[in-house]
Amino acid sequence: MVRDPVGVEDSPDLQTLLDALDDPDCRAIVKRIDEPMTASEISDATDIPLSTVYRKLDMLTEASLLSELTEVRSDGHHTTRYDLDFEDVNLSLTEDNDFDVAVSRPSRSAEERLADMWSEVRKET
Repeated sequence: MVRDPVGVEDSPDLQTLLDALDDPDCRAIVKRIDEPMTASEISDATDIPLSTVYRKLDMLTEASLLSELTEVRSDGHHTTRYDLDFEDVNLSLTEDNDFDVAVSRPSRSAEERLADMWSEVRKET
């Protein structure tokens, strides 16, 4: 799941977010990403098998903690890179004793927003 390309998104589902943060492999991936990385690079950096990395990347993306960036190449072979898509995750209790989750996001450059839109277009085709 790619974040909304125009940058407007509701808060992620609480259980999806908690499941991703509770997973040790997902936490290991988050700790290692300091710049956009491919799944293979993440697998090498974390010593997590590539097939598992793909599942964990799906979890983290679904929880809106990672963004998928498509690197467009002139040879037609595009590469997907994953980058952190949050700065803070805040869990609070509302007046009705419901849990509320808020995710603060880093500011996004025009190039990053364009990459998000391209990723979304590729999923539609």
